[in-house]
Amino acid sequence: MDPSVTFDAARMLMVDGQVRPNKVGDMRIISAMRRLPREAFVPANLAPLAYSDSDVPLGNGRAMVEPMVIARLVQLASVRDGEKVLVVGAGSGYGAALLAACGGIVTALEDDAALVTLARTALAGIAGITLVSGPLDEGWPEGAPYDVIFVEGAAEEMPQAFAEQLRPHGAGTRPSRLVAVRAAAGRMGQAVLGEVSASGLALRTDFDCVAPVLPALRRQAGFVF
Repeated sequence: MDPSVTFDAARMLMVDGQVRPNKVGDMRIISAMRRLPREAFVPANLAPLAYSDSDVPLGNGRAMVEPMVIARLVQLASVRDGEKVLVVGAGSGYGAALLAACGGIVTALEDDAALVTLARTALAGIAGITLVSGPLDEGWPEGAPYDVIFVEGAAEEMPQAFAEQLRPHGAGTRPSRLVAVRAAAGRMGQAVLGEVSASGLALRTDFDCVAPVLPALRRQAGFVF
């Protein structure tokens, strides 16, 4: 980031230059991204990278998803006030904060101790988020069922536990949903939306994108995208 540009100015440039021109029209997301200090969700030495149009490395094979991609994924989840959301691979908490700003009651699941510490600090004072620690491939059954399971990153395979922790078909006014990025060797990732129906979880591709693969979702037993 240009040292002459303040973080506040960089935040506005990120929204107007990266997010809004890329089919993000949900004003709840736009407003939250203008307000949330993205630099607080990365290690201090990487703060100048917080508003770049690329993923920010967080260590141990993890990264914070680039602004445009996380914004479109959150928009795809289409969270309504009061819906229960599980964020898998919450990292430093930025995606969880955006989903909470959309009205979600968020459980943010992370398995990396350093990222849990970073997220706890970054999310301090933000209502509607419970930060928990545990294996990502197991989900968080204590809080199930969820209206939305949001995978903050890419997955090569998806554990069956996620489908089992979504609210069953017919138990609400709209289908429960899974949002993730499907990763496949040799081709661009795809953002997918899965909705629970009477016949199971029906997946559709929404847009092409690139997101860092969560190490815990590389070779897990379960249903394959």
